[in-house]
Amino acid sequence: MAETRICFVGGGSYNWMPKLLGDLALTPDLQGAVVLHDINPTALEDIQRYGRKVFERHDSRFSIETTTDLERGLDGAAFVVVTVTTGGLPTMAVDLDIPEKYGIYQSVGDTVGPGGLSRALRNVPVMVGIAQAMERRCPDAWMLNLTNPLTVLTRVVTMTTRIKAMGLCHELFGVRGGLIRMFGGSPDDFEMRVAGVNHLIWLLDMTIRGRDGLQMVRDFVAEGRRVPIPAARGGWHEPFVDRWKLKLALFDLYDALPAAGDRHLAEFFPYFLTDATHQGADYGVQLTRIADREQQVASAREAVRDAINGELPPVTRSPEATADIVSAVANGRSTRTIVNLPNTGQIDNLPRGAVVETLAEITSAGAQPLTVGALPLGVLSTLEPHVVNQEMIVRAALEGDRQLALQAMANDPLVHDLTRARSILDELLVAHETYLPQFRRRVAVAA
Repeated sequence: MAETRICFVGGGSYNWMPKLLGDLALTPDLQGAVVLHDINPTALEDIQRYGRKVFERHDSRFSIETTTDLERGLDGAAFVVVTVTTGGLPTMAVDLDIPEKYGIYQSVGDTVGPGGLSRALRNVPVMVGIAQAMERRCPDAWMLNLTNPLTVLTRVVTMTTRIKAMGLCHELFGVRGGLIRMFGGSPDDFEMRVAGVNHLIWLLDMTIRGRDGLQMVRDFVAEGRRVPIPAARGGWHEPFVDRWKLKLALFDLYDALPAAGDRHLAEFFPYFLTDATHQGADYGVQLTRIADREQQVASAREAVRDAINGELPPVTRSPEATADIVSAVANGRSTRTIVNLPNTGQIDNLPRGAVVETLAEITSAGAQPLTVGALPLGVLSTLEPHVVNQEMIVRAALEGDRQLALQAMANDPLVHDLTRARSILDELLVAHETYLPQFRRRVAVAA
């Protein structure tokens, strides 16, 4: 059992850290040191106390420390898990509110659409800074990125540094959970061929207990049956419920099943979040408001503090792959999971170097993506524009290039008017000026 050192950048996250630390505690062949880094010392203290309690309950051989100094946190790390959001919910509120003034609705606002672009422009300098600090303090470490927009941020790390990076997302597991509710069984019953970009991945082929899984879905729909969804919990949970109506409409159109939640998928297409669809409601999609996210964070914070000060609730494995990946690399075993990596040939007809999402085998040698081959033309047509746009966003964010950012904004399927694209971009750049040093430098040079 190898000793390993894991640094969590954004380690004060009340949403992410309880499940990530719980997963480590429930992975018996892992031990070593956990370092929590964050700019919020109060949150760091809460998560540290929570983590110690979880590790003690499960006899986990991890120490846990905190720091607000990034370089110190990274020093000697073998893995760096990134869960940050530059500017937090106040900036995300702006990302949603400004486009909505112009009639553009976003069901999430963190991957594509004006909100995804704006979030990328803010997060790129931060992500590059983390990767460059890793080159100084832990150059051989793996970066496991959980931060959105996942594709853009993983791409910028691989483009600008020598750091090994992969992006991790749980959307596939949520869709697989829906399939298990439909047909029973367990994750081990599934064999999948899946490919795309983050939050727009497609199940191209699937078997469930040896049967044609996509045909099983077709038959399920033809029989007029409804996909079982988790019991309603009300409040802030409701916008996060995946009702499958939009996914099944795309399955009918493209004959491949999207493997992400409907709220994410809606933003990749021009026709789901419109006045004609009642802002997505006709497809079962609810807009995720900032008030919902504030309640989510407050609920997570309360749960952590209740666990610290009272009885620790049962800790169960989450669907996140982080602990399994750390264990596979550190201990020389193998695990197969969904990852975002540069395209080295796993998808034949998307550009090399673009970050794509496919299954991969993870071992001590790192990540070996599984080959998918060429995508069907219909599926390819949904992905190519976003692959190009994400590359433009990366370069706009690195260079502070307003013109390139405007081109990416105008290309986005949620933005139907060039005048509105200009106005939205201008307002977002002004509103987030504090977080966009690359654009300020560009203006200063031009002057």
